[in-house]
Amino acid sequence: MAETAGNLWFPYTPMKGMPPPMEALGTRGARIRLADGRELVDGIASWWTACHGYNHPHIAGAVEAQLRAMPHVMFGGMVHEPAMRLARRLAGLLGSGLNRVFFCDSGSVSVEIALKMAIQYWRNLGIEGRDRFVCFRGAYHGDTLGAMSVCDPEDGMHRLLGNYVPSQIVLDLPVGGAAAREFESAIARHAGEIAAVIVEPLVQAAGGMRFHPPEALAAIAKACRRHDRLLILDEVATGFGRTGTMFAFEQAEISPDIVCLSKALTGGTIGLAATLANERVFAAFDSEDPERALMHGPTFMANPLGCAAANASLDLFEREPRLEQARRIEAHLREALEPCRAMKRVVDVRVLGAVGVVELDRIDDLAGMRMRFVEEGVWIRPLGDVVYLMPPLVVAPDELDALAGAIRRVVGELP
Repeated sequence: MAETAGNLWFPYTPMKGMPPPMEALGTRGARIRLADGRELVDGIASWWTACHGYNHPHIAGAVEAQLRAMPHVMFGGMVHEPAMRLARRLAGLLGSGLNRVFFCDSGSVSVEIALKMAIQYWRNLGIEGRDRFVCFRGAYHGDTLGAMSVCDPEDGMHRLLGNYVPSQIVLDLPVGGAAAREFESAIARHAGEIAAVIVEPLVQAAGGMRFHPPEALAAIAKACRRHDRLLILDEVATGFGRTGTMFAFEQAEISPDIVCLSKALTGGTIGLAATLANERVFAAFDSEDPERALMHGPTFMANPLGCAAANASLDLFEREPRLEQARRIEAHLREALEPCRAMKRVVDVRVLGAVGVVELDRIDDLAGMRMRFVEEGVWIRPLGDVVYLMPPLVVAPDELDALAGAIRRVVGELP
């Protein structure tokens, strides 16, 4: 381990006894080439980013051209065409009046910015005390402090930090009558404290790949309108075609106040994120008073290379049939994963868009299962008690067969 890892510290992994990490040499399409000569079909698109597959020539060409022209310039007091163009396009794509785009560099930070926007929104209006958030069990919104506070505090990966993170109002998603009534009741009880409700639309991703119907999301939005509270949607994992529509919230026909984007924004090329707000939110900051300004500014915000990659990625969504491909993946996975339902350790099988999930009663050895998938020639990283697929949208049918077949074999051999 020490000889392989050198000075590296890896994420989400106990370092002592960790299996030696594999060295990647190259990528192409939906495949990763390893230093030992093996090639793996990637079932998770490098943490859900490589929506167009790896090394798409259109994105690579755009980044190369931008690198020659201007790899970076600070965004304080300056602007550049790639950022202006990307902001216009994102505002047009999301609609719902989400016209104001604040760029940053990661999904967690986009959530931090959204939380800060929501709290300061009320203070800029002269309303004090609204500095807590309604969030949901099973949620995951990132690894920075504010984002951690709106994750599931009991079953989430940040539970060991305990009282270090701010305390929020944690509820069940309003799926079913009892949960819906409790949600409404809690909003009313905590009315003086709540700045906003934050939710991952349709899919709670890293918290366990849990799904909820558009009707639940619509109920959350309606409650926010009735009680005059902001609605923040974390589309970091669900955005850009993953659920079968460009953005998941479209399926609920709602208009959020703030939306967070990252991951597939640049097609898996380079880190970039954005927090979009509607005119209602922006108006509270639109002032000459420096005390009402949003005091946030990542050093590499609106990085021109990232903006160039994101613009090229949006070109591909316009030119190539990504949403149709997501729907084809859904149909393929529904059929290919269904046999898992009869396996003795399987609790549930569910598919939405280009997300396929096999939930188990438990996974005793995550690292061992991951290596077993590598033996099958695929790159799948189970988390918690779920084995899941979120492949590139361009994944070929035979590659989907390889991914689903590996899951059937590995899950089927569990004692």
